Amino acid sequence: MATIVMENIGRVFISLQQIRQVPRMLREAAPSMPGTVKDTEVPHYFREHYICMGYRPLDQSWRYYFLSLFQRHNETINIWTHLLAFLVFLVKLRELADTVDFITDPHSWPLLVLVLSSLAYSAFSVAAHLLGGKSELCHYSFYFLDYVGVAQYQYGSAVVHFYYVVDESLYRSVCGIFMPTAAVLSCLSCLGCCYGKYTSHSLSSWVRKLCQVVPSALAYIWDSSPVAKRLLLGSYDDPAIAYHFGQVAFFLSCSFFFTFPLLERYHPGRCDFVGQSHQVFHVLLSCCTFCQIHASYLDYVGRSELYSRLHKSGEAAFFVRLYFLTLVGCALMAALVLMKVKRVLDFKDKSQ
Repeated sequence: MATIVMENIGRVFISLQQIRQVPRMLREAAPSMPGTVKDTEVPHYFREHYICMGYRPLDQSWRYYFLSLFQRHNETINIWTHLLAFLVFLVKLRELADTVDFITDPHSWPLLVLVLSSLAYSAFSVAAHLLGGKSELCHYSFYFLDYVGVAQYQYGSAVVHFYYVVDESLYRSVCGIFMPTAAVLSCLSCLGCCYGKYTSHSLSSWVRKLCQVVPSALAYIWDSSPVAKRLLLGSYDDPAIAYHFGQVAFFLSCSFFFTFPLLERYHPGRCDFVGQSHQVFHVLLSCCTFCQIHASYLDYVGRSELYSRLHKSGEAAFFVRLYFLTLVGCALMAALVLMKVKRVLDFKDKSQ
């Protein structure tokens, strides 16, 4: 018996020794990475207000920016918050696939659109924060991709609200215009965000926020109108109500932190790594999305009699096609603004 115990202790000791060697192995596998720099050492278009340190140097190899996922810098938390959210949404999709027939049940397709759009916006956000620091063109390219992700997520939100949350009277009033309007507002939101980013360093910051916030706010008001009516008039015995209330509360909170960077404004230089308002925005938005997905699933299960009666045959398939059309439209708008950015950058290079 004593021999067995000693053998087990020996195995644990060997395992601990191997674990201790992991940092050294990683250092040997990857050469030393450049340290971070001050805001004065990067171009003005990379600087964030009140963030003084932790910027990654420009024009490094792609390998450097991918490996910076494990480096401490002022984008680390922004990357990991949405990377973890992406993994949570992926697990949620796997759980839903066990109980929802996404293949043969058209009524489940709006729910699938929401989950896929949630995965897309979180993945695009990770790419923007991880790789957008390589160069000025990469900065605009990846952040425009991020805005495409946000816009198509707005459409995903609209389709589940209109399909599962809407009541009969509101459906009769807006059935022909709700989703086409949501698609147009999503494209305008993407265009506003891209244009706001493009002009962010030539116009005042409030103009940039105006371009980004107003179209997104209009889209949210329109897309969430069925939820607002449900919360005002719905029964609080409904299990989905708490999650709908949660998604609204989380969204309003994250919108506040996106619009007003109070934390770093009142503590400049102290939020370079953690404590930025944008980090709080990421966390609250992820919580909003999770509540939204679960609320939509509960409505899919509990309100089948209503939505099966309201929505005509083929309507779900039309909404899926409109989703991809919206995605393409947003991508084209982002590409048009990016072409304008590239022309400006080319002219700047030639004039130097």
